[in-house]
Amino acid sequence: MNLKELKEIINLMKEHGLTELEIEKDGFKIRLKKSNGQIIAHEEVYYQPKGAVAPQAAAPQAPAAPTQPVAAANEVLVRSPMVGTYYSAPAPDQSPYVNVGTTIKTDDVLCIVEAMKLMNEIKSEVSGKIVEMLVENGTPVEFDQPLFRVALS
Repeated sequence: MNLKELKEIINLMKEHGLTELEIEKDGFKIRLKKSNGQIIAHEEVYYQPKGAVAPQAAAPQAPAAPTQPVAAANEVLVRSPMVGTYYSAPAPDQSPYVNVGTTIKTDDVLCIVEAMKLMNEIKSEVSGKIVEMLVENGTPVEFDQPLFRVALS
């Protein structure tokens, strides 16, 4: 990755309001994170022989993270398919798509995740009842972060 590509990526981050981005390409891995208005870069370069598994960077010791939600045997976790901002309703003055206790069917809209100024409807892949809402309206979500716990019907 050359300096021109890096500058373009940083400009795209600023333009779209991204706070964190990780890119891996040809044995080069870079993570950009915006903190207090400045972008901080952390990079790793490694050689990967064909067919070998990429080495994993040692994770820094961090305080114990909160436990992840767990679904019971007859439940599933609906997860975010992307990084973005979670919205429970189509507009601030409208009621949420679902609440705890709402019965849902396959393809029902559960929420919206805004990513890069695009509003992405998140639809249910199962039928059941919303048991728990795991994210608050207007909060950022990560890829694969649990959004709802659903009891299957």
